[in-house]
Amino acid sequence: MLYGNTTLLTYNNINIMKKLDTKVILSTLWIVIMFNMAYADILSLYIPGIHDELASFAGETPITQLMLIGAIVHQIPLFMILLSRILQYKANRSTNIIAAIITIIYVIGGGSFMPHYIFIATIEVVCMALIVYIAWRWKEERGSSI
Repeated sequence: MLYGNTTLLTYNNINIMKKLDTKVILSTLWIVIMFNMAYADILSLYIPGIHDELASFAGETPITQLMLIGAIVHQIPLFMILLSRILQYKANRSTNIIAAIITIIYVIGGGSFMPHYIFIATIEVVCMALIVYIAWRWKEERGSSI
């Protein structure tokens, strides 16, 4: 349960209040997303016939253009790792929400029905949903200019 910048942790039915910086939580979630995106792509390379499937998915669109779109969208989580830590409150909050929504659309829309991809994409979407939730509920600390 999140309360501003504080997370309520439960261990052996004992509630432990631990202060965690929201910026660190958001940045860490983007790191998890980035590793999962890379891992899904790496695992997919080992599937026989994946290149033919990509070519049939592309249709008339050159594969190089699809790869460029993928490369651009993959930059979002990379930049968000840093931006989540350095942007000020208002910009940070809105940027995290927008970036997570765009990336969710990309993960679901460009997805595959292979078991490993469904599993990894589920982890990614859950992390991005957490980012939206945390950023949406994030309250600026009084007296904080960062």
